[in-house]
Amino acid sequence: MDWLGNLFFGSGVAHSVFILAATVALGILLGRIRIAGISFGITWILFVGILLSHFGMVLDAGTLHFVKEFGLILFVYSIGLQVGPGFFSSFKQGGMRLVGLASAIVFLGVGVAYALHATTGIPIPTMVGILSGAVTNTPGLGAAQQAYADATGSNDPTVALGYAVAYPLGVVGIILAMIAIRYLFRIRFDQENKALEELKSEHHFAEKIAVLFTNANMSGRSVIHVKRLINRTFVISRIMRDSGRVEVANADSLLYEGDRLLVICSEDDEEAIVTFFGRKVEMDEEQWGKSDSELVSRRILITKPEINGKKFSDLRLRTKYGINITRVNRAGVDLIPYQGMELQMGDRVMVVGSEKAIAAVADLLGNSLRRLNEPNLISIFVGILLGVQLGSIPFMFPGIPQPVKLGLAGGPLVVALLISRFGPHFKLVTYTTMSANLMLREVGIALFLAAVGLGAGQGFVDTIVNNGGYAWIGYGFVITVVPILLVGAFARLVYKTNYYTLMGLIAGSTTDPPALAYANATAGNDMPAVSYATVYPVVMFLRVLTAQVFILFAL
Repeated sequence: MDWLGNLFFGSGVAHSVFILAATVALGILLGRIRIAGISFGITWILFVGILLSHFGMVLDAGTLHFVKEFGLILFVYSIGLQVGPGFFSSFKQGGMRLVGLASAIVFLGVGVAYALHATTGIPIPTMVGILSGAVTNTPGLGAAQQAYADATGSNDPTVALGYAVAYPLGVVGIILAMIAIRYLFRIRFDQENKALEELKSEHHFAEKIAVLFTNANMSGRSVIHVKRLINRTFVISRIMRDSGRVEVANADSLLYEGDRLLVICSEDDEEAIVTFFGRKVEMDEEQWGKSDSELVSRRILITKPEINGKKFSDLRLRTKYGINITRVNRAGVDLIPYQGMELQMGDRVMVVGSEKAIAAVADLLGNSLRRLNEPNLISIFVGILLGVQLGSIPFMFPGIPQPVKLGLAGGPLVVALLISRFGPHFKLVTYTTMSANLMLREVGIALFLAAVGLGAGQGFVDTIVNNGGYAWIGYGFVITVVPILLVGAFARLVYKTNYYTLMGLIAGSTTDPPALAYANATAGNDMPAVSYATVYPVVMFLRVLTAQVFILFAL
């Protein structure tokens, strides 16, 4: 039975793979357990790793270090690819307020942690671990550990121990803070639902309306002429003449009184467009299609790499094929097309025209679902390569004796954000399916948590029992709750922030999926998810950066 003992307590490749697989598998199984509707999810992997290493099932230091860092790189890079476009758009149209409030929670948390360090004398590396656990931010933990190792040439196990001790009550504390705000301000959901109609969405996307053209002064004018006069963003997809004939509209199409127009526009522009053209009428999709058997509409997938980054004006689809592009669906959102819009792999464009013309456009754009399922590994590994390089560049800041590096967490995250947003400018295909991105992310975080747990377990019990680790739990709870309550009260009193939006803001400021799940279940709508997605990219970046700066400030 020596072979079995070697698998559990030996060394070598088989032992390392076996222990890692056991840690991840047991952690995922335990993550399915819910207590009062709350689950720690894959964070159980960390606790399983601590338990196994406590009983002597450990990996050699070199293997452990590689698995931890590589897992962290995969995790943060896949997050950056997913949220990159949202990172930049979150600064527009009211998102700045939410980002500012979330950033305040981040900096207040760091301030509370430093105050506790100054009061209690707990070393800063340990306090940074407690801070990362209190706000349930794993990349911050990884960044802190790497910053300490780069600056000192050694590892401080209390960073991971502080994280593990503070994490459980951190998850609970975030949700308790949401509940506390609800009762402190006597929030009633019926009133929030009424207010929600006014705050529902600051981004208005494509609406499809039918309009009867009655503007005698504009009769006989072309579409492009009318569009310049209105100065609004819209697309006229189809025109139904008095005779009942339906034709695809283009820039040179002439409009006459009595024409019925199928218009694609934003909700904000709808009233002005209808007022200028005439009046709104009710027509269903079948009426537009039945009038001309040759006219069809179809969604076409962009799957050819050579189309990635090109503009509609470059392709001249309307001129060459006599079709009309009415909408572009990107990441599940319908956008109004315009000539300067840059196309990306994975976009779905709504094309209206004849069967023959649509077939030609489909051939030009690709329209191959199979091609989208093929992973674009070059953008992943080139991005990681550039991210590691960026993370290794030292930056000097006044007042900090050691240079600051973005590290193996921050570097790949920044590069992923930039590549996902600007990659199409350089013909770089960054598209990955949601399932592929999620798989990459989950494998990365699972490996990271397993490595952290296996490296921290030998001193865990001794820390809690003999070294005052029980007090760290209380410190973590303070770090969790105080910033959320202060910023939550400010947002509610000063900005009158809707409670559903506020719950998503709180969950996003702590990058905590269990808190988001609770917020979504409580709200019964998507407002928490919208605000969570708005602040998440900036908060993730700040958590990684502040953890490193906090560590280096003490050295």
